[in-house]
Amino acid sequence: PLEFTQKQLTVDYSSEQKMFEFVNQERIKRGIKPLVWDERLTEVGRSHSKDMFGRGYFSHYSPEGKDVGDRLQDAGIAYTYAGENLALAPDVTRANNGLINSEGHRRNILDPAFEKIGVGAIDGGVYGKMFTQVFTN
Repeated sequence: PLEFTQKQLTVDYSSEQKMFEFVNQERIKRGIKPLVWDERLTEVGRSHSKDMFGRGYFSHYSPEGKDVGDRLQDAGIAYTYAGENLALAPDVTRANNGLINSEGHRRNILDPAFEKIGVGAIDGGVYGKMFTQVFTN
């Protein structure tokens, strides 16, 4: 669990866009087809980022045990292959660097089977920014 909860939350649209661009730059550099922005996936990501801040946890699983597949299903989003990356960082640059330098997170970012992405970036003020990347085919 996190040592804090944060209820004063705002969507950081600029960081969402920067993270999306970063992911596609990394894919293009390696000859992998860029991902398409999906607003419904973004809403799933924003909701999870807000929930983690609001209830003071940092996990792919909610306190009720729901994972990204459950969140997509609850949102009525059809998929056969999904992934999720999480980051809590002071800014989008540090979040991007942390994700691309972590083998498991990099695998999601560069997976050619993924076709769509949503990025939910929530600004928690002094507690930093919570990022949830949601990937599907």
